[in-house]
Order: sequence, then structure tokens, then C-alpha cells
Amino acid sequence: MSLDSARGVEPPVQLRQALRELGAFAAKLSWTTQSSDVQSALLRVLADSLSVMIAGGRLAESARLRQRLPHSGGSATVFGDDRTRGILDAAWLNGVSLVSLELDEGNKRVRGHATAHVLPAVLALAESRRTSGEELATAFLVGHEVASRFGRAVVLHEGVHPHGNWGVTGAAAASARITGLDAATIAASIDIAGALALVTPFRVATAGMAVRNAWIGHANVAGIQAAALAQEGEPLAGIAQESLGQLLGVLDVEELTADLGDDLAMRGGYFKRHASCSYTHPPADAALAVYAERGRVEPEAVEFIEVQSHHLATALRGCDWPTRMAAMFSIPYVVSVALRTGECGPQSFDEVNRSDERIARLAAKITVSLDRELDAKLPAHRAARLRVHWVGGQETLVEVENPIGDADFHPLSDSTLLDKSASLLGDHDDAALVHQLCEEMLHCNDVATILGQLRSCASKGGRRAG
Repeated sequence: MSLDSARGVEPPVQLRQALRELGAFAAKLSWTTQSSDVQSALLRVLADSLSVMIAGGRLAESARLRQRLPHSGGSATVFGDDRTRGILDAAWLNGVSLVSLELDEGNKRVRGHATAHVLPAVLALAESRRTSGEELATAFLVGHEVASRFGRAVVLHEGVHPHGNWGVTGAAAASARITGLDAATIAASIDIAGALALVTPFRVATAGMAVRNAWIGHANVAGIQAAALAQEGEPLAGIAQESLGQLLGVLDVEELTADLGDDLAMRGGYFKRHASCSYTHPPADAALAVYAERGRVEPEAVEFIEVQSHHLATALRGCDWPTRMAAMFSIPYVVSVALRTGECGPQSFDEVNRSDERIARLAAKITVSLDRELDAKLPAHRAARLRVHWVGGQETLVEVENPIGDADFHPLSDSTLLDKSASLLGDHDDAALVHQLCEEMLHCNDVATILGQLRSCASKGGRRAG
């Protein structure tokens, strides 16, 4: 009897075959043969992500983190700094910056953020290797799709955060592709990534611990390392069956390769307009609708407020916000700051607003509960219902079926994304330049030249993100 059989585990034959198929897909994919809508979607994701990454790198806490960490010299850009660093340092630091403001691209069907797990590794490797824009775009698309496939295939156990686990597979696939590895070695890289997944308690985020951002830095670094390890020629083990499929969640292997190559996830994600966890966005949109009708809401005008949503959102009910992270993962805070200020941008989560006694008093009147009717609409809909009970007996009810920014319902236009970049970078001309350079990067012969210009733009400073 084999050890797998003794433990009651089916040998991962199906998973090993899926890994081979993913490796073959990743090795063959070509950026130049993609449809115009896929190419357009990738450009939009790239420009938005770099704007968010630059803004995150400009945060005071990001600057302090860079100062505290020892770093290696190298040729890879770290946004927020005018110096270049080693590949692993750049991938880690830019990964942290990309998610520090909770404004990075995501996908409701993937149940997480593929881009954040992949793009910093791709940028660091591409710049150091002085690849073409076509190679960068191909690797990014490969990694994004592989990560998204695992995100769809893995249902994490309750209490596990989707950063730093299934997304490592995408970073590994992208790193292997941009390094020029063959299909078998790309498959091995993805396999090894399954052994580099972190245990990521969701309570880290709700408690306000910035280490959550480091999980994304780890994922990008681990992907690069997986691609290096894979070149030793180790056999496929299908290790994700145990790590992602048992210890961290449940893995549906068939989802990894079903209709592989069709309807790439790059086209179906969402862009975020609120600097908070995506589960807070529908309640935030509802609160902003109330603000638009009534103006600033005073706590004395409210008896209590009910928020009902799906099960993914109901854990975000904290009323203590010692850090930006804690506030970004609190529905009571997000709803209160929206009702009080009419926005949920990065500055809404700074110390001034977190210390506002009137926001705290309003938040104390908010309850968050599960509505099974709304829960049943997952994953196609992430709905929320906001009911304000006013002093004097009146009620205001707002129900949001899907957040603004959802590609299926309320996609953000190119002009809106440019405005988002401008608000983050503090200057519309800088935002336009970032978007222009991203487009140029996809068609250039040496991405290092373009990334050098982006680094210079980012280092100018501008208005801080918060």
C-alpha cells in the first residue's frame, strides 16, 4: 500500500496531468495573437496597477519599510524610490506597495487578486533581463491566467485569506515563461509553487496587521524562486493537492484546465474605486447614494443602521481601527466615512479620519449581518443592503446588486481609470504619462528604458496617497 493510499488520499494523477496542460498552455501562449479586447484589457490592468503601485510606494509607511530592510543592488525598479534594487527585493517591495491601498485589480470568480501575485515579479525580471514589451505582456498574461485558474479551482477554508497561497502558482508560471523555460519546466515551476503557499489567517487583515501586504511580496518572490528550483528537473508531485486542496482549502482539479485558453480572466476582472476590501464596496456604494441624497450624515440623526450582505463580508464588522488596514477591512468604518465625507479614497483611511469621534459614533450604530438571499447570489453577484433608521421613524433603504467597477455590470471607463490615476498620483499630467508609458512599454524592444521613465515619474512625489 502506498503512503497516499494509507492516508486515504488519491494519487494526484489528474493534477499532474493538469499541470502538464498548464505548462503547455503557458509555453505556447503568444501576446501578438491575442484578440484586441484581451490586449486592451491587459493595458488597462497594467496602467491601473502601476498607478496604484506608485501611490502605494509613496506612502510614508512604505518609505519607512524600505529604509528598515537591508537590500541588494541591482537593476530592478522599486516604485517610490529613485534607486534600483535586486530582482527579489524589487518584486517583494512592489508587491507590498501594490496592495497597501486596497485598490488593486481583482476578479469575483477568482475570489482574489491575480495581478498582485504576478505583476511585480514580471516587472522585476523583465527589467533586469531587458526583455521586449511583448515578452513582458506574454509572461504577465500567462501568470495572470494560471493564478486565476487556481483561484477559481480552490475554495479556501473559512478564515483563510486569499493572498499568498493559490496566487504563487501564477507568479511561478510567469517567471518561468519570461525566463524562457520549456513547457515541462513551467509545469514543474507551478508544481513547486504549490509547496510555497503560505498559511494566511484572514484575521490578520481585520486586526489591522500590515503583514498581510507582505504575503503578496512573498508570492512574487516565491514564484521567481520556484522557476529557479524547477530547473533541477524534479518530477511532478502534484503537491497542491495537499497544500491548497486539503490544508488550506478544497481543490477542484477540473477547473484548472476547463476550456483552457478561452475567455481569459484578464477580461473579466474589476477595478476598485474605494481604497478598501472589495467586500466593503457594495455597502460603500449604498452609503454614497445616501450621502448624495442627504449630504453629510450626523450621528445624532441616526437611530441605527443595518447592513446585510453575503457570508464573505459579514466578518468585516470591526469597530476598532488602530491602522489603515483595520479600517479598510471594516464595513462599519467604510460606511461611516462614506456617510460623513462622501468618499472612500486613500485619505479616508488616514489617522485623521480614523481618529474622528463622529465617524466612530456613527459606526457604533451599524450592525452587519448575513442575508441568505444575497448570499445565494454569489459568485455572480456581490450584493449588499443598507437600511438607515433615522431619528423620527423614517427609513432609507438602498440595495446594491454589484459594486461599481464590476466588469459585468458597472465597468469603469478609460477616462474614469485615468481620473483614478490622477487622484492617486496628484497630477493629471503624471497620470496621463503613466498610461502613455504603459502603452509604449507593450510595444518596445527594451522595457528597462520605459520602466526607468516610470521610476523617474514615481520618484517626483506629488500628492501623497494618504
